[in-house]
This record gives sequence, structure tokens and C-alpha cells, in this order.
Amino acid sequence: MGGGTVSDASIFDLIIVGGGPGGYNAAERAAAGGLNILVVEKEHLGGVCLNRGCIPTKTLLAAAKHYKIAKDSADFGVNVGDVSMDWKTAFKRKTKTVRALRSGVASKLKKHKVTVVEGEASFIDRSTIDVGGTRYGASKILIATGSRPFIPPIPGAEGPGVLTSREILDIDHIPESLVVIGGGVIGVEFASLFSTLGTTVTVVEMLPEIVPSLDGDVAALLRERLQGEVTFKLGARVEKIDGTTVHFSDAQGGGSVTGEAVLMSVGRRPVTDGMGLEDIGLDIRRGAVVVDEKMRTNLPGIWAAGDCTGKSLLAHSAYRMGEVAVADMLSGGQGRDRMRYDAIPSVVYSLPEAAGVGLREADAEKAGRKVIVKKLPMQYSGRYLAEYGQDPGFGKVVIDAETRALLGVHLAGGQCSEIIWGAGALIEAEFRVDDVRELIFPHPTVSEIVREVIWEF
Repeated sequence: MGGGTVSDASIFDLIIVGGGPGGYNAAERAAAGGLNILVVEKEHLGGVCLNRGCIPTKTLLAAAKHYKIAKDSADFGVNVGDVSMDWKTAFKRKTKTVRALRSGVASKLKKHKVTVVEGEASFIDRSTIDVGGTRYGASKILIATGSRPFIPPIPGAEGPGVLTSREILDIDHIPESLVVIGGGVIGVEFASLFSTLGTTVTVVEMLPEIVPSLDGDVAALLRERLQGEVTFKLGARVEKIDGTTVHFSDAQGGGSVTGEAVLMSVGRRPVTDGMGLEDIGLDIRRGAVVVDEKMRTNLPGIWAAGDCTGKSLLAHSAYRMGEVAVADMLSGGQGRDRMRYDAIPSVVYSLPEAAGVGLREADAEKAGRKVIVKKLPMQYSGRYLAEYGQDPGFGKVVIDAETRALLGVHLAGGQCSEIIWGAGALIEAEFRVDDVRELIFPHPTVSEIVREVIWEF
């Protein structure tokens, strides 16, 4: 622990540990509410999402999308000749984008007069932290420390040829071959990125289907669309990694696959260690901070938001969690804001995109719910047909058989990520089929697929 005492200059209304989405967004909201705030960030403002996750991967995926569009442009009467990919230019754009957004976060915090300190926080007690030998105190503390890649106890998993989602974003060339361990959101996005650019990609997934967070029909279509460019080894358990050779067992007896590099992408784990959280009596279970619907921990005056709660490891969830925590602080615990998890959109930014919100069909069956499900090809949208032609995709809606309320909306195909929030809003507002029928969707848009499916009920 660092020395020193808490001076008047080091006392704040709110200390936020972590400058990622949950932290910096909460800082802006709390500052707007009149609080004097300190944000402690050990690396870069913006957290994993901005610096090592959402933004850099989407920038590179955009490069891959442009590459694919250029290759396929003859179908639209546009002839561009030979198409090539300049990875160094794409890499520079990624870096430039990250730096611009990071600067934007810093500027917004400065505008709100938020104090930012770089370093690692250690908790002295429930209202005091130490950062590099300086102590800071506050009556309110928000823990927003995020998550890190999970490395399973597989022999060879920490070898030099095995990369996580952090290291692969610094790769200086397009690898000839890549083995991805894990067919979740992150693994599939990287598989889609590099396979589009010509890399031979193999995904080794323990479960029988990729991206288990998606509706089963959507996940199956996504896999089918990627198949041919990506080889999938499903129901395969990794036994060991020898350099860049992955050995696995499956129902067929197993085998091995070798790549220029191996991407370990089997999930993320909350960052809650090394700060003395348990020493001050904070309730931590399975490595995550336990919170209620107001984002309160078991200790008065301490809230938590984002990945460190283990609740929903998504940047947009972290945004909302931070806002709920701040609303609780500003209302003195009397506010109505609470964190709800039933309509959090999930998106896979692969080529093509996939998205879903609300109840999946399998969830309904497992819960014994009486539901009705309808599904239509994306080509029912004139805009989709015009821009994507016969590229497979569909819209799927799950409704309650008795109330006819929307329970889930699931999409596969281009522009899904820009549509799904609206479906989430309809579910949050408990819209019924007849309510949605009364809405006017802009035409022509891909979003009309939701309207088209609704009229099937």
C-alpha cells in the first residue's frame, strides 16, 4: 500500500476506478449531475472496447468489407480491375481511429471538469484508494475495471505462438493461416475478418454450434455463410497446443490443425484482483463483483458497472450499468432507474452480420413458454434485395402465444447491427403484434423485415 494521507485536495464526491465505457460514461453523467469526480485508469481512456476490442476490430472489419465489395463490384456494373489489400494502411487507419476516439473521451471528461489519474488503484478502505503512493477519498466509489481474456488451463496455451484478442490486433501482416480456439462472438469476428482477406482459417469450438449467444437459426446461417472460407471443428475439445499446432478430441476421434498463429478466444473474465477488494469486505463471487439491480454492491457507498460484474460483458451494457449506478447516487437511492437484462441487443459484426434481442426460440422451449415463431427471408425487404441481392439472410420474431407480445427478434444479414436496437425498444415497451403493425417503417429500408414478419402472425 502507498503512504500519505487524504488531503482536502484529494477528496472527491465520486471516484471511478476504470476509464472504459462503464467508467467514462458514468463520469459524464455524474458530472452533469454536479458531482466532483476522479477517474483512475491504469492504461488508456476508453478501456478494452475502444483500445483493444470493439473499435479496432470494427475498423479492420470495415477494411475487409470494402475489400469484399471491391472484389464483388462487377455484379453492380463497377469494374475496378485487380483488387489488393494493403494491411499496413488498414492498420494505420485502425490506429488513427482509436487515437481520435480516445482523444474525444479525454476532451469530454475535461469539458465536464473530471480529474483523470493514470495508475493502478488499491483500496485502503471503503472510501479511500491509493494510486502510486497518493491517496484519494470519496463518499461514493464506482468500480468499473472491465475484463481480460480468459486463458484456459490447456497445456501450451501460454506459448509464444498463441495470441489473445489483444495481441492479434497488433499483428503486422495478414497471416497465411490461423487457428481460432473458440467460436463465440470474438472468435467468429476474427475468423470472418481474416478469411475475407485470404487467410486459411480453422475454428475449433467445443459446443455443437458457434456463437451460442445467438438464436440457433441465426447461428446456423452464420456458420453456413462462413463455411467454405472458414473450416469449423464443432464439438471439439482442445487437449493441448504444441507451438501453433492445436490438438483436439471429438466424436470422430480427434485430430490436429496447424496455423501460422493461434488465436485463443474462449471468453473473458472480470478484473477484480490485485486491488484489495476482498480485503475491504466486497462480495465477490466467481471472480465478479456482486451487484443488485441498482448496481449497488454489498458495501454502502460502493457501486460497480460493466464487465467486472460478470452480468453482461458488452460495452453497451456497461454504459447503461454506469448510468443506473449514477442515477442511484444522485437520487440518494430513491430513484426508479434499475438495470434490466431482458432486452440487451447482441451483435456479431462478421461478414455477414448477425444480431438478436430478447428471448430466443430455444429459451422459450426450455422455459415451457407458449410462443409462436415466424421467419422470412431478408429479400422481403426491397432495400436488402437491391444492395445484397440473393445473399442469404432472414428476420425471425418470437411472440407470446396468448398476449401476442414481442419476446424476441433475431436477424441475419447486412445492416442488422443498425436495426436491432429498435427491436429492443419494442420489447422493452412490451409492444404487441398489433402495436407494431400500427408503426410506420421508413421505405425502403432493411428494417422493414421486422414489419414484414410481424404481418405474418
